[in-house]
Amino acid sequence: MKGRDLLELIGLAALWGASFMFMRVGAAQFGAVALAALRVAGAAAVLIPLVFYRREIPAMRANWKPILLLGITNSAIPFLAFAYALLTISGGLSSIFNAASPLFAATIAWLWLNDRLNAARTVGLLIGFAGVIGLIISKSGVGGSAGAGDRSTLLAVLACIVAAAAYGFSANFTKRYLAGVPTMAVAGGSQLAATLVLALPAALFWPDVRPGIAAWVELATLSVFCTGLAYVIFFRLIANVGPANAITVTFLIPAFAVGWGALFLGEQVSSEMLIGCAVILFGTALAIGVWKPARFAR
Repeated sequence: MKGRDLLELIGLAALWGASFMFMRVGAAQFGAVALAALRVAGAAAVLIPLVFYRREIPAMRANWKPILLLGITNSAIPFLAFAYALLTISGGLSSIFNAASPLFAATIAWLWLNDRLNAARTVGLLIGFAGVIGLIISKSGVGGSAGAGDRSTLLAVLACIVAAAAYGFSANFTKRYLAGVPTMAVAGGSQLAATLVLALPAALFWPDVRPGIAAWVELATLSVFCTGLAYVIFFRLIANVGPANAITVTFLIPAFAVGWGALFLGEQVSSEMLIGCAVILFGTALAIGVWKPARFAR
């Protein structure tokens, strides 16, 4: 990985980490459904001109059915789920659950695509999911006296898990049905598809109180930079350094999300969050093969 690639990787992690902060602020102003719809609409406005510029519209049309499903599973569902979750829990905690996406991707690849799991990857999955379950129990009060606050937190946490699972499915779906399709056609087409899917729900759940100018500026930042520009950087990294290196951005996102939330929103960072994050990332590193211990290799 060259110096420029490393800087882009860090910049991408900073953008995607900041998205949790902007989603938390935006969800309170727009509501979860409208925020998700406006986010993908803004991203589509950035990416579709690039699809035209790169002359990838024919590829997008030829593969519109899988791109439509990808737009639902890789954008509409996770963006909506995280926006809903951030009405209750912090952006830092949401980003930690998001870091479990590769765990779901590895599990689905094993069940669906017959991807081989060696001893190290199997242990990594077990450790990673143990960290996820432990953090769920710690933050949602499962097993204790569940009050209304605990139930809302549990629902928020489960929404994060749904989002992470949707990302995991989407990675495998892309590999199975969109391999070889130009990347910008997939990125732009999926955002356009998500916009069409969320348009009617957003109209039905449009906020009663008109958001202020500051809220619209934050939404534009979320759409243009944290989504549209982030996709461009991500796919360029895949082309330059390969998907295995590009996916390591997963390990940096929680650090930025927690940092942005603490700096600008005053979010608290608990010891349970730090421990849970460490366990999840450790298991993820084993599960996706980023770290290969010599003992397991032998």
